[in-house]
Amino acid sequence: MKENQEQDLQVLYRDEHYVAINKPPGFIVHKSSMTRNATEVVLQTLRNQLNQWVYPVHRLDRKTSGVLILSLSSEANRPLANLFQTHKIEKEYRAILRGWTERNGRIDYNLVNDAGKTQSAITSYKTLQHYEIDLPHGKFQTSRYSEVELLPTTGRMHQLRKHMAHIFHPILGDRPHGCNKQNRLWKDKFGMDTMLLHARRLKFSHPFLNQDIEITAPFFEEYQRVKSILKP
Repeated sequence: MKENQEQDLQVLYRDEHYVAINKPPGFIVHKSSMTRNATEVVLQTLRNQLNQWVYPVHRLDRKTSGVLILSLSSEANRPLANLFQTHKIEKEYRAILRGWTERNGRIDYNLVNDAGKTQSAITSYKTLQHYEIDLPHGKFQTSRYSEVELLPTTGRMHQLRKHMAHIFHPILGDRPHGCNKQNRLWKDKFGMDTMLLHARRLKFSHPFLNQDIEITAPFFEEYQRVKSILKP
C-alpha cells in the first residue's frame, strides 16, 4: 500500500531508462534543509508509485508545473543531465503575465545565483495572446495580460521569473518576483493563488535509443480556469 495514500503523479513518458511526469504546482523535486517538512515531494511520491528508485535529472521550481524527467538508474542520469548542462534540450514554457508584451522578444540579462556568482542568462519569448478584462486596478478601469511562450537557452535558478520581472511583465501569481498588487487582486477576486508558469514541452535526443523524444504536459486546472476568465 502506498504511504499516506498519496495521489499518483501523471506519467507522460516511460522507458527502461527514464520517466517523465507532469509535476503539479506545489510539489518539490526533493527535500532539502529548507523543505524537510514538505509532504508533496516528487522523489518520494514517484518512488512509491513505481515501486523503484528514481533519480532527478533536472529541477523545476516548487511553484512551477509541467514536464519533469527523472532517470530510473544512476547510470542513466549523467548522459541526460549532460544534455541539460550543455543546452541541448529544447525547452518550452507557457506563462500568463501582467500587461501586454511585445509580439516577440529576447532577454539577455545576467543573473546572480545564491553563491553570489554572476551567470549569463538568455530567454526568448513569443506572445500567443493579449487579454483585456473588466477588472479595475488602481487608476485603470481594466486590466491587461499576456499569455506567452518562453524558450530559455540557459537554465538558471528562477530565470524565467526574474527575466519576466526584468521586462516589467511579471508572471501572475509569482512571489517574490511578481507584482504583489496583482497577486492580491487575483486572490481576493478569483481565489487564485497559483503561479501561472508551466513547463509545456521538452524535446531531446535520447542518449540510449538514438531517437528524438518530445514530451508535452497538459495544463493543470487552475491555469485553464484563469484562461477562461481571460477570454479575449
